[in-house]
Amino acid sequence: MRHTLVLSALLGTGLLAATSISHAASDSLVFCSEGSPAGFDTAQYTTATDNDAAEPLYNRLAEFEKGATNVVPGLATRWDISEDGLKYTFHLREGVKFHTTKYFTPSRDFNADDVLFTFNRMLDPQQPFRKAYPTEFPYFNGMSLDKNIAKVEKTGPLTVVMTLNSVDAAFIQNIAMSFAAILSAEYADKLLADGKPSDINQKPIGTGPFAFKSYQKDSNIRYTGNKDYWDPSRVKLDNLIFAINTDASVRVQKLKANECQITLHPRPADVAALKNDPKLKLIEKPGFNLGYIAYNVRHKPLDQLEVRQALDMAVNKQGILNAVYQGAGQLAVNAMPPTQWSYDETIKDAAYNPEKARELLKAAGVKEGTEITLWAMPVQRPYNPNAKLMAEMLQADWAKIGLKVKIVSYEWGEYIKRTKNGEHDISLIGWTGDNGDPDNWLGTLYSCDAIGGNNYSMWCDPAYDKLIKQAKIVTDRDQRTVLYKQAQQLLKQQVPITPVAHSTVNQPLSAKIEGFKVSPFGRNVFSGVSIEK
Repeated sequence: MRHTLVLSALLGTGLLAATSISHAASDSLVFCSEGSPAGFDTAQYTTATDNDAAEPLYNRLAEFEKGATNVVPGLATRWDISEDGLKYTFHLREGVKFHTTKYFTPSRDFNADDVLFTFNRMLDPQQPFRKAYPTEFPYFNGMSLDKNIAKVEKTGPLTVVMTLNSVDAAFIQNIAMSFAAILSAEYADKLLADGKPSDINQKPIGTGPFAFKSYQKDSNIRYTGNKDYWDPSRVKLDNLIFAINTDASVRVQKLKANECQITLHPRPADVAALKNDPKLKLIEKPGFNLGYIAYNVRHKPLDQLEVRQALDMAVNKQGILNAVYQGAGQLAVNAMPPTQWSYDETIKDAAYNPEKARELLKAAGVKEGTEITLWAMPVQRPYNPNAKLMAEMLQADWAKIGLKVKIVSYEWGEYIKRTKNGEHDISLIGWTGDNGDPDNWLGTLYSCDAIGGNNYSMWCDPAYDKLIKQAKIVTDRDQRTVLYKQAQQLLKQQVPITPVAHSTVNQPLSAKIEGFKVSPFGRNVFSGVSIEK
């Protein structure tokens, strides 16, 4: 009790350093995160930085088992699927409380109205809250859920029926993702009445294991343990703090000094020292990810296939793998990782050939010295530990074929926004799988519907789109695999991207941390996590 009172007093000053937090109370955990979230309304965002920050606050109807890809009940205790595969009936959990905070006190428990609000806001442009606070829903629309969910109805206070227009083999996996976090309809009504609908993004209310306390951009996010959580076994911390620092070496030093107890994305050069530190542990997992180069096919001369082929075959991938990934990466040749079912092992890269690349550019009418912009991410991601170095190596590779490459970067939130708008010529980007289904790669990243969302190449191929849409409405995995393999072949031929690497995920944390599991989807989940006293 004394520790908690001391911590509360210190938090109230707003001056408490992460060092003090880690020593003040053993029931407080500091996570050294690498970026500032744009907000906490998960339906708007797709990056791990945004989703990590929102993860402690929310639940979904269905959720992924911690550290695994299989789906388990969340706010729905079970669901029934009709014989034709078009109707999903969700039976909701009773007695779930929304967070009580200094800015909202709920008057009722979670019920079907909250599910209706959450999905109808994304589904209906005329929904009152959506009109008052217009925003984009890149995942929802990118997976065509806006077109495929015909209606969402309640048939009782704790029963919701969703009707689809066509079979979606990945539907339950999709709604277990972060964007489908269930929001409070009562809180939304209050915000509308107060004329402050955008507060849903900066003053969040959820049902998750932690409640929101405060956020200072580029500094910290503070959460408190939810004592009214529907599964008390998952709340083992009184306080959770995200200490934000973009520098990987600084994060590692903070971890070593116990100023934080978990961090992420260490530099490959730091891995050996972390392994040898007796106060730490390092979890290693094969990455369910892909780092790649996206060519904006709407910008000249990248609209020409020959130009994209030239750029692709001029990339010295092995050199990048050695310098950027330093032994913690696997050469990528395909648009998704080899651990994803339906991966086509017959796909091969074009041989590294700068001479032929130069000839292709000449034949396409691209003059020597043509300038193109290459955008490099300002943050480390599991799929790209050093985008700046990779950009510099690509700049040198493409200079050899006569191109003048200008490297551009922005703050992470701005970078994502601008690339989604298609302002870049070429961008370095990547993906960590979200739900274990091939559509989360082939549909979410490269489909026509994903332009303006996660399709950074702005590439839209009707033949490709037909294949992946067919694959979504087939429930037999073998049939889906055949269609997805055809789609992978077509994508490889059209070169909207150059796959570079799949990286090993190294997760460093204090040896005193218990219950933390590495997510295959790259999420940092603190439900059920504790610190040994």
